[in-house]
Amino acid sequence: MSTISFDDFQKVDIRVGTVIRAEPYPEARKPAIKLWVDFGDEVGVKKSSAQITRHYQPEGLIGRQVLGVINFPPRQIGAFMSEFLCLGLPDPDGQVVLISPDQAVPNGGRMY
Repeated sequence: MSTISFDDFQKVDIRVGTVIRAEPYPEARKPAIKLWVDFGDEVGVKKSSAQITRHYQPEGLIGRQVLGVINFPPRQIGAFMSEFLCLGLPDPDGQVVLISPDQAVPNGGRMY
């Protein structure tokens, strides 16, 4: 893997937000959940489609803080426009485990 400069890292805007709405997305090609996340006053609410159905149910995500890349261009996922990339790590089976702060932090905080 090639190295990047700190300036390159600064270009990726990773913020924390709170899930305020989550719905199953059965129309997606792979099982997914639609998320609406509040990234605070500066950014507002953004939505995303996330393939996280192995470990999460929509109702259990409400109120959970997650990390997301908010400065990628929007991407059409079926009939749904995804506005940010929700971040996670693979479990031993390659399934997504969400990345969250271990303490509550203000929505919109930028990762550094």
